Amino acid sequence: MLIILVLCLGSSLAQEAEEAEEAMIARDAAPSADEVVFSPVAGGFNRPLFVTHADDGSERLFVVEQTGKVWIIKDGVRAEQPFLDISGLITGTANRPYSEQGLLGLAFHPEYASNGRFFVNYTDRSGTTVVAGYHVSLSNADIADAGSGGIIFQLLQPYANHNGGHIEFGPDGYLYISLGDGGSANDPLGAGQNRRLLLGSIIRIDVDGALPYAIPADNPFVGDDSALDEIWAYGLRNVWRFSFDRATGDMYLADVGQSLLEEVNFQPADSRGGENYGWNVWEGTRLFAGGSARDHVPPVFEYSHSLGCSITGGYVYRGSAIPQLEAVYLFGDYCTGRMWAMYRDTDLNWRAEEFANPGWAISSFGEDEAGEIYVVDYSGTIYRINPARPS
Repeated sequence: MLIILVLCLGSSLAQEAEEAEEAMIARDAAPSADEVVFSPVAGGFNRPLFVTHADDGSERLFVVEQTGKVWIIKDGVRAEQPFLDISGLITGTANRPYSEQGLLGLAFHPEYASNGRFFVNYTDRSGTTVVAGYHVSLSNADIADAGSGGIIFQLLQPYANHNGGHIEFGPDGYLYISLGDGGSANDPLGAGQNRRLLLGSIIRIDVDGALPYAIPADNPFVGDDSALDEIWAYGLRNVWRFSFDRATGDMYLADVGQSLLEEVNFQPADSRGGENYGWNVWEGTRLFAGGSARDHVPPVFEYSHSLGCSITGGYVYRGSAIPQLEAVYLFGDYCTGRMWAMYRDTDLNWRAEEFANPGWAISSFGEDEAGEIYVVDYSGTIYRINPARPS
């Protein structure tokens, strides 16, 4: 297969190399898809968009349906009733052939095992982005307390697309939220480069410091009158899944392109935030609208629309079942079903190779508590990536 030399190096790679004994960050070769199989875990879901875990020792998987339900899978069996059902709160999606609205994200508090708190990201019936916090039921660990919901963040959306929607707690314990540029096409609001708007950014908030939330004191634009305090990174079109490498803390952001290029952006763990990933001055490494993008950080990988049309971000493999995948970032394309394996070689250059093409509508990837990786087919099935030859 064609090896693609990816586009740039993170500023902290030398430091990361010194820590390589603690966490593998480089490889001498690409992995082979012959070393893995995609095993169905459960099916019959209605427009599944995400799968994750609660990190509570239960080994349960939680599957997010765009239409408003969260289901539990335990020991390969889906529960008889949903963990959470907020279908009455969200924009209707069930009868539409395609929608970017609905229930889009789920994140469990780092101390969920003791406090029972979790958060969802959805578009409400007016199309507004909402992040709300809930608690698990005190009497049943497999059911959420539907009456415990409380909105912590809202953002009016000017259009029905580019809502972002992913939420995840970082290694620092703060909640990160992806917000698209507001929608339509070509960023008509100029949101990507406007730090006075939250659209087109990743924001970072403290859900424990105050009600509804606090601003971390070390957010990059705190005290800067030209930018909003919540912003962690900007210049993004519509990040569809970001993730943190559980071994290093590095952040990977998959940003859906406009007309030509899909891209993966990288933020090293020692970043202090504030990166400008270029949209809409840039689309990938191509000038798009032109003009100036202050402190532009180019992507580490891009692919053209000859190979796909909508990137789906994934995870760096840190499980134990498939050592051949160690330190590989796996991601895919929703339109074509292609998957790529991206990694750093022994000279710490980024490289990527097409890994597999199961042909699914890849709406998400996910991790379980052990770091094993799952793939979500929007048609309704969750797959686990397993070793082709179990040891």
